[in-house]
Amino acid sequence: MFAGPGLVAVALGLAGWRAMLDVYRAPGPLAEERAVVIPRGARPAAIAERLRDAGVLDHLRSLAFAPAARLTDTAGPLRAGEYAFPAGVSLAGVLAILRTAPVVQRRLTIPEGLTVAQILALLERAEGLTGTVSEVPPEGSLLPETWAYVWGDTRESLIRRMRAGMDQALAEAWAQRAENLPLSSPREALILASIIERETGVAEERAKVAGVFINRLRRGMPLQSDATVIYAVSGGLGVLDRPLTRSDLETDHPHNTYRNRGLPPTPIAAPGRASLVAAVRPAETDALYFVADGTGGHVFSRTLEEHNRAVARWRAIERERRGGH
Repeated sequence: MFAGPGLVAVALGLAGWRAMLDVYRAPGPLAEERAVVIPRGARPAAIAERLRDAGVLDHLRSLAFAPAARLTDTAGPLRAGEYAFPAGVSLAGVLAILRTAPVVQRRLTIPEGLTVAQILALLERAEGLTGTVSEVPPEGSLLPETWAYVWGDTRESLIRRMRAGMDQALAEAWAQRAENLPLSSPREALILASIIERETGVAEERAKVAGVFINRLRRGMPLQSDATVIYAVSGGLGVLDRPLTRSDLETDHPHNTYRNRGLPPTPIAAPGRASLVAAVRPAETDALYFVADGTGGHVFSRTLEEHNRAVARWRAIERERRGGH
């Protein structure tokens, strides 16, 4: 017996439906996880093309994408944003990700001790951030941490979060300050913390460096911080491609703490939380001087005579590193 035309059509229809389900459910061509940005307002055909170009969909699945999106539209709209697609993701999985998955969280790490100019340069290069910065933030006002953001966030919005973070961190540090500090306000603590941050990268030394500066402030001695001179002669960049010279130390600039007593008028960098705490809870020490020891740390001295001997040792180390010249 032969099947009638109607049965043949039904059979072919069922076969086509099964084939479509296979395309919808079977693993796709993606070899490894990949993030793809779906622009705001993109139509299904444009989304399919972008996913095909990224290797998430092959040609057949890209053709099936728009019809499958229409047939499953009760599950929700397709959303813009940056999404991570796992290796082998099916067409069904792609649509589910675009409807329900969280967008990719990007991260930007701002190291401690950067100037605002250096931080703005990092923001400018950060992939996925949009917009320009309308006003340069005050020096020291941005908290150095690892900040999460999503594709399309504005640089201005991230700066607002960084400023709020610094305000909170400074308030928390100031609330736990030691008694009888020669600091009259949280801002002065911020300025001192920025100098501490630039003077040492050794975590264990921060409180002791702070203690030296506090001792000098109490005695009315100039802080004589090389980091403040670098800030002055670099025009606020905070870095020099050469050693400081004697003429640098004599530079007539408000931030030069060799020429001016007390704290400079502004921070010289963005201090981290540990330096903020060190500024308001300094170590008790009778040291008034410190100089590099050649290992990344410092030698601390109580008297100028002790300090001069330590300086001589440091200069000998520098000469040896330069080949004896």
